[in-house]
Amino acid sequence: MTTPTPLRPQFPHRGSTGLLASFHHAWKGLIHTVVYQRNMRVHLVSGVLVGLVGSGIPLGLAEKVTLIFCVLLIFFAEILNSALEHLVDLAVQQFDEKARLAKDAAAAGVMVLALGTVVIFAALLVHNWGTVLTSGPQIARQVKLGLPFTACVTLLVLPQGRPAWLDWLAFLAAGLLIALQASETASSVFSTLTAGLLVVAGAAARERRRAGAHKKTGTAPVPHPS
Repeated sequence: MTTPTPLRPQFPHRGSTGLLASFHHAWKGLIHTVVYQRNMRVHLVSGVLVGLVGSGIPLGLAEKVTLIFCVLLIFFAEILNSALEHLVDLAVQQFDEKARLAKDAAAAGVMVLALGTVVIFAALLVHNWGTVLTSGPQIARQVKLGLPFTACVTLLVLPQGRPAWLDWLAFLAAGLLIALQASETASSVFSTLTAGLLVVAGAAARERRRAGAHKKTGTAPVPHPS
């Protein structure tokens, strides 16, 4: 007598399963990682700094592609590391040495990529040191606009609670600064990357406030329709 195959557990339906819904779920995963993972917030601010350098110093196509690929690869690794941590926590309900090793190995992978990116970034600066020396006015402008821009992005991703108007002020100020910077950018690609990271930081600040409001009222967040 054959044993009946157990039924798969039923999970809540996620709504639409089209292409736009897939992008929506992926976007939520990205924002969740920024909100709840400290290292992802560090990588995001570091990506902003790379974008500011790339938009202020003329670089070759290969160098631009290398820097952008490194930034995106670190983001991918950190998101994958976060997913693995959640999966391990779901599968292992108590302390297990193998679970700890799995988490440590995943974190080590992200660390190796981050250190490699720092080495690549330094090598590109050394290789283009002549260009750096002749780009004094552009660098001074980037510093003047980039430092307050980076401060605004950092404020948006900080986990500490604060009034909503402060987040809006930081987001609008950063938008103005990136618009001024983009008017004389050395690379529209890096300016677009920096602006995209600002959008991610703003969405993370909104999600943090939303989660904080539900935590205060003791209610579960209502999922967005998808």
